[in-house]
Amino acid sequence: MTIPERRRDDVPNDEARVEEALRLLCGVPVELNVAVKRLSRGSGVYAWWAAPSVFPDLPGLPNANAPSLRLLYVGRATSLRGRILRNHLRRSGSSTLRRTLAGLLVSEGFRTTWTDRVVLVPEDEARLTAWMHTHLRVTWAQDAEPATIEAELLRRLHPPLNVHGIDPEHLQAAVVAAKNSYNTSSRPAEPPRTS
Repeated sequence: MTIPERRRDDVPNDEARVEEALRLLCGVPVELNVAVKRLSRGSGVYAWWAAPSVFPDLPGLPNANAPSLRLLYVGRATSLRGRILRNHLRRSGSSTLRRTLAGLLVSEGFRTTWTDRVVLVPEDEARLTAWMHTHLRVTWAQDAEPATIEAELLRRLHPPLNVHGIDPEHLQAAVVAAKNSYNTSSRPAEPPRTS
């Protein structure tokens, strides 16, 4: 059996890929326990959504299919399943989203410690994961080369929790301050002084 060659016009261009990603990212966000069963191991982009009451001082694009939710964050992954389940829902050390959320939720008393970087203490890692399951929803779109479309998605969507790749006029000072606060909340131990 021979596989027919793909013609050049069969391969989606970057604009078509961005439009398809936008369509899927702006679809109905799903609860995390549903996403756990549906996420693929393929690469792609993803978006996190929450009710406006979660962070009332931050803007966010409303979801056209679920108006009670608004966009918080957009990211890319070489494995959607791995990035969302093993990083964003488990470890603050490897998730910018988790570190930002912990910084914004300072009133919740999340505690940090220093390993090779600032991380949440284990009990608070679990507490943040539970908070995410309660308050956040997610959408995603598979794409073979998500890095090539991410910048355009950020430019069009202006997710408030993203800092890198965001136009300065859409950068949220409260988010930058929360990230800085989190990053300085624990420091490496000072080496003992010798006399």
